Amino acid sequence: MKNNQSPVIYLDHAATSWPKPSSVIEAVQHAMLHEAANPGRGSHRMAVQASRVIFQARKELSKLFHVHNPNDIVFAANTTAALNLAIKGFIREGDHVIATAVEHNAVRRPLEYAKRVMNVQVTYVEADEEGTVTAEQVLAALQPNTKLVIVNHSSNLLGTIQPVEQIAESLKGKGIKLLVDAAQSAGLLPIDVQAMGIDMLAFPGHKGLLGPQGTGGLYIHPDIDLEPHMHGGTGSQSEAPEQPAVRPDRYEAGTLNTPGIAGLGAGVRYVLQEGTAAIYEKEWRLSQRIMEGLLQLNRIRILGPRLGSPRTGIVSFVAEGIDPSEMSFILDQHYGIAVRAGFHCTPLAHESAGTTGTGAVRASVGCFTTEEECDRLIEAVKEISAHY
Repeated sequence: MKNNQSPVIYLDHAATSWPKPSSVIEAVQHAMLHEAANPGRGSHRMAVQASRVIFQARKELSKLFHVHNPNDIVFAANTTAALNLAIKGFIREGDHVIATAVEHNAVRRPLEYAKRVMNVQVTYVEADEEGTVTAEQVLAALQPNTKLVIVNHSSNLLGTIQPVEQIAESLKGKGIKLLVDAAQSAGLLPIDVQAMGIDMLAFPGHKGLLGPQGTGGLYIHPDIDLEPHMHGGTGSQSEAPEQPAVRPDRYEAGTLNTPGIAGLGAGVRYVLQEGTAAIYEKEWRLSQRIMEGLLQLNRIRILGPRLGSPRTGIVSFVAEGIDPSEMSFILDQHYGIAVRAGFHCTPLAHESAGTTGTGAVRASVGCFTTEEECDRLIEAVKEISAHY
């Protein structure tokens, strides 16, 4: 599937992937035409079929993340909703939480809320110049009341891949749970929640999993009972005044996005068919191509891991003397290239990168990005830089 007929060179996959595989579009359309009843809310054939579509998507996600019981995966509107459920549903007053200094606001803002309202203590572990934190740093930050460690698998600004397995290994036997934000890694990096020691995994449906917007979810280890932060109808135990204890109903109050989840299931099947290793290899090669080209230009600084190092398909950069927003605007209006400029909802990461005063331009590739599109970005940045 190519984007050759579109006038847009889309390099904003870290925000949401586009275009989607044709199978995703077909799955959404099929659900709208044939399975648009309310899942779990009736025994008629359309409602039953809608429930099957939902469960099939859980099964596909379970294969991808190596989850034993598909019902340990609950659906949410996005990664932010999943992270809010994990954080607010797990921590209690007086707890201590450790996070990294490159977290997205989807982690930072719930934690700052918890500090203000629940008297929760929060420590942000500093990252090095490439955005990496170590297991040793996490261990050094532990306190007697530490209950949760939160790590983003890959920074949405820097593309840095964090050592999740080493961090999980260092926490073994300490009664501390690990929550991983897989917003930039789901569908790109291999994730085995059991082998990697991940207790909770928040993921988007609309990025590397290639599904529609408005989809995402949270894996919750069977030993963890989160306090739901949404209460309401689940289609089960309707006579009870309290939220059901059974999963996934406990965490899925209200009507689910059946067409979106149908598309998400199709996106996950596409990823499983292609393989995360192949997708990562392609995106890594494309990111290296962009980096190599930009490094040939004067006054360009690339953030995150150095050329040749592991990273996701994100290349953020600053051009001396050019405001990132202006660079992004010119790329869009004059070259038809879509990138993202600003602070990317991650001021902590910008502090680590030393770009709090300017922000940065972020180009991010996807599994359908071409080498030609990368080269056109490099040429456009070269031409723009020559005029300043």
